[in-house]
Amino acid sequence: MAYTSILVETIENVGLIRLNRPQQLNALNSVLMEELATALEAFDRDEAIRCIVITGNERAFAAGADIKEMAEASAVEMLLRDHIARWDRIQRIRKPIIAAVSGWCLGGGCELAMACDIIIASETAVFGQPEINIGVMPGAGGTQRLTRAIGKSKAMEMILTGRYMSAREAEAAGLVSRVVPVEVYLEEAIRLAKEIAARPPIAVRLAKEAVNKAFETSLRDGLEYERRLFYILFATEDQKEGMRAFIEKRKAEWKGR
Repeated sequence: MAYTSILVETIENVGLIRLNRPQQLNALNSVLMEELATALEAFDRDEAIRCIVITGNERAFAAGADIKEMAEASAVEMLLRDHIARWDRIQRIRKPIIAAVSGWCLGGGCELAMACDIIIASETAVFGQPEINIGVMPGAGGTQRLTRAIGKSKAMEMILTGRYMSAREAEAAGLVSRVVPVEVYLEEAIRLAKEIAARPPIAVRLAKEAVNKAFETSLRDGLEYERRLFYILFATEDQKEGMRAFIEKRKAEWKGR
């Protein structure tokens, strides 16, 4: 498929998607979000791809939603368009997704990064949910994911005032996994993606599912869910290979079966 707002490539077992609206600081319009969801679904179906990286450029991961698309819309028009429904497609991706973030990561851009499984940030990354400054509030997960990531008090402050958070503060608060120099942020994200891609793919997929479940259920239900997935993995060839390789002190060869 030919894309107009993203660039797509593969690096070994890693799928790389670059948001590509540099003049608009990668603002998330309906075309870009449709292309992003489509590309993610294509990588998810491709058995050769085992991890996915989403990035922008050094200046901006994404500076927010495209305000021009919605500035004059009515509530009914927003309900009928339901652009945010595309985000549900991102949540259904089974393979791990890493956000490689540099520069501005605001509003919808911050929500997109938080919809990924891991965030690697450059030292220049700036996070925020400044929707309050244009008369609205986060609408694609910002109030929910940010609160789960950094806690109620910090999330309230950021969302109610529009305050930005630096990369280092985001790391300290638990929003991002690690902060690296801007020169290597994408390289580091791809390196991590390759590391994940080298693990048994079914176990990786179910582990991602179990971690995400922790945000949706009680501890009791989450523990029961985790236990079931753990037992299910004993039906895979990779479990037999992994444990035999451990006992035999050799490197396992994963089949994804």
